[in-house]
Amino acid sequence: MDSLLEHAADVESLAVLSRFRLDFHACLTARGDELFELADAVLCADGPVRTLAGLSLAPEHRRGHGALYDAVNHGRLVIGRLRWSLAALPLPRAADGRLMLAVDVSNWLRPGAATSPERLFCHVYGRGKGQAQMIPGWPYSVIAALEPGRASWTAVLDAIRLGPDDDEAEVTAGQVRDVVTRLVAAGHWREGDPPVLVVFDAGYDVTRLAYLLADLPAELPGRLRSDRVMLLPAPPRPPGAKGRPRKHGGELALAGPGTWRPRRSPRARSPPATAPPKRRHGTGCTRG
Repeated sequence: MDSLLEHAADVESLAVLSRFRLDFHACLTARGDELFELADAVLCADGPVRTLAGLSLAPEHRRGHGALYDAVNHGRLVIGRLRWSLAALPLPRAADGRLMLAVDVSNWLRPGAATSPERLFCHVYGRGKGQAQMIPGWPYSVIAALEPGRASWTAVLDAIRLGPDDDEAEVTAGQVRDVVTRLVAAGHWREGDPPVLVVFDAGYDVTRLAYLLADLPAELPGRLRSDRVMLLPAPPRPPGAKGRPRKHGGELALAGPGTWRPRRSPRARSPPATAPPKRRHGTGCTRG
């Protein structure tokens, strides 16, 4: 019985892959056959791709290297149609059945391409004795659907290159809105389903993103930096005090346990003496 179920799953997976290959080929409107073979060659290459001429020697590439360069120079890919094809694929879900999306920036480093347009300085770790460096390149905002548990597989749904004049929060909000809208149209979310979980790394303005995406069926958790500092509310003003009143109280530093306030017992019914602490730079988990 188990073997029959595994065989059925394999057949379904091959059917999904076959349909996607047909959809992907339909997205190639110029030099489509050559671009399709080029994509197969990239995926099936034995090691990293270093030259186009070397890639033309892959068994999956049946044309000459001249056709390869012609496809790279004159081929056309309809990005919008490809995005819809990706949204229509079966996507992994969490244990509770909800969709989990991750948003992060991946840098394509181009330090030697001095004439390439719109390069930015990308923050990179792990180069030069483990020190962080700023290296010229192209940052790409990537959205992927995550699998539950520990896995290295992700379903990439969208990628946008960030330009020098882009507002990162506005571009990210628009990208998330487009992806979630396509997923809803593809039937991955229906009324009554749990909200889509969109996870952001440290560095994103999650509070602003939650405001911009408040009308979407999504929850936006974001990771806080360990050195984040927040401001507590101002203490009550003493009677008869003169001068300008204080806007804030002390600081709450995540790296300083001595600044943390004790948690209030959930059974206590009396209202707190002061309001909740105001946040300086975003929040840890905000619902959109």
